[in-house]
Amino acid sequence: MKFALVAAALATAPIAAAAADNYVLDPSHSQIVFNYNHLGYSTTYGMFSGFEGQISWDRDDVAKSSVTVSFPVRTMMTGWEERFTHFMAPDFFDAAEDEMVNFASTSIEVTGDTTAKITGDLTLNGVTKPVVLDAKLNQEGDHPMAGKPWAGFDATTTVVRSEFNLGAFAPYVSDEVQLMISVEAMKAE
Repeated sequence: MKFALVAAALATAPIAAAAADNYVLDPSHSQIVFNYNHLGYSTTYGMFSGFEGQISWDRDDVAKSSVTVSFPVRTMMTGWEERFTHFMAPDFFDAAEDEMVNFASTSIEVTGDTTAKITGDLTLNGVTKPVVLDAKLNQEGDHPMAGKPWAGFDATTTVVRSEFNLGAFAPYVSDEVQLMISVEAMKAE
């Protein structure tokens, strides 16, 4: 039941509901780590961090809650400049400076006291596809330093990169990319 209240932060509906509390992601403690298999030899990792998003959280009616996240694709961190340059080239993103990655929730299915399946539309490389996040509430309550309501979530999903026109070198470089998401959100003032 506790997650049903918190999971509302990740469900869908118009943000204008009167009963909803608005939260904003803490960009210093929110990140998306991705990994993929490289030729069977290694698992290669990258990350997006420092992004912002908004959560409208209706504790009384989960279906009236929503989450949106948006960030420039060029904020990707790969740990190796040549890899980043290749990812931004025509083989993959061919990314302009202002190209964005967007996620907007569309529904939620509570699966346990602290777990849920969050469905939403992911727009990546100009293609929009539904994805399902396996989400888990880590903790919610007053932040000990900020002195205001705070919530933290982890989520995982797998995307098939070729579905987003990013399939270069598949299947040698795995078509499936694992995403591990961890976010903190604070109640907006």
